[in-house]
Amino acid sequence: MNFISKKGIKLPIRKKSSKKGDNGRVLAIGGSREYIGAVALAGLAALRSGCDWVTIAAPEKVAWAVNALSADLVAIKLKGDYFSLKHYKELKKLIEKHDVLLIGNGMGLKKETKSLIKTIIKNNKLKVIDADAIKSLAMNELENSIITPHIKELEIFLKNSKINNSTIKKTINEKKIEKKATLIKKTIINKNKKNNFFEKNNIILLKGPIDIIISKNKIFYNKTGNAGMTKAGTGDVLAGLCAGFLAQSKDLEQSAVNAAYFNGL
Repeated sequence: MNFISKKGIKLPIRKKSSKKGDNGRVLAIGGSREYIGAVALAGLAALRSGCDWVTIAAPEKVAWAVNALSADLVAIKLKGDYFSLKHYKELKKLIEKHDVLLIGNGMGLKKETKSLIKTIIKNNKLKVIDADAIKSLAMNELENSIITPHIKELEIFLKNSKINNSTIKKTINEKKIEKKATLIKKTIINKNKKNNFFEKNNIILLKGPIDIIISKNKIFYNKTGNAGMTKAGTGDVLAGLCAGFLAQSKDLEQSAVNAAYFNGL
């Protein structure tokens, strides 16, 4: 098994001559009336990865809370308690100014929010897809993305992708970690062999006691985690680390590897 070690970690190198923004800008779109902390944790984690700039676009209540939590996060305040398509025009302008889009943390699953998610991810930016965004999408809608599901979110994602239930159950219920990884990759490739999820430059980072990272050509395993990581918010931190590393390096696979490794330490 290809376990991640220190030798496999490659951190972005900062040039002495670099200026603000050269080391990556992340836009995190998330939050709702019920879930305020998720997108804040993700944004703070992105900053801790070393990227230069993190903007949080969130409903007003969430954005004001983000302002209170950190002076380092730029918080864009959107009208209302939840995301909907009425926010798309403003968000589109923000997306154009950033290197990486992180979406899903604490957004909720209202119909209008799902519609916005499906519209936003059509852009060609590098993306990290987490939480409620994973539950709202299917694999044929994604490219240039890291998705960071736990096992239940992966099950929903596969159902959204019209994979039959017996195949999903066999894949999800497999206990042996190496066989599970192989089954996940096979299941996804078999859905569309010519232009499948991995051919479209996507990465799966499956969170678990041992994280599984699947790319087009490789499968990695990470065991730096511990039982304390069941605490709410740990996955938001992982997504933020992915986005932060990705904004700096533009390397999807390496960013997922780095994020999984450091999140577990």
